[in-house]
Amino acid sequence: MSKQGHDRQIDYVEFNVADIARSKSFYGTAFGWSFTDYGPAYCEFNDGRLKGGLTTTAPVRASGGPLVILYADDLEAVEASVRRAGGEIRKPIFDFPGGRRFHFSDPDGYELAVWSAA
Repeated sequence: MSKQGHDRQIDYVEFNVADIARSKSFYGTAFGWSFTDYGPAYCEFNDGRLKGGLTTTAPVRASGGPLVILYADDLEAVEASVRRAGGEIRKPIFDFPGGRRFHFSDPDGYELAVWSAA
């Protein structure tokens, strides 16, 4: 049975990570996400719009797969926050049709992006 109004929409994103505490610290510091622990090998994150998981139950899969893109009202402030939290900027802020964005990698090597309207 599907959730009302959510049929065929992305519902959850899950990251295999090496260290849940480190990932919680990074995403909590860089983006202000909240977390719910479900034992030592699984943690749910909530960014205020989408929920997902952090798990140590499988190997880290930092390469391949879709690019997860977050939104920011103040792109420079978020880029600075990512740097302070220990993220590595892979592509500094650049323009693209419809806005600007940057790419970064988290402590496990996952590449994500953050965009803002032009």
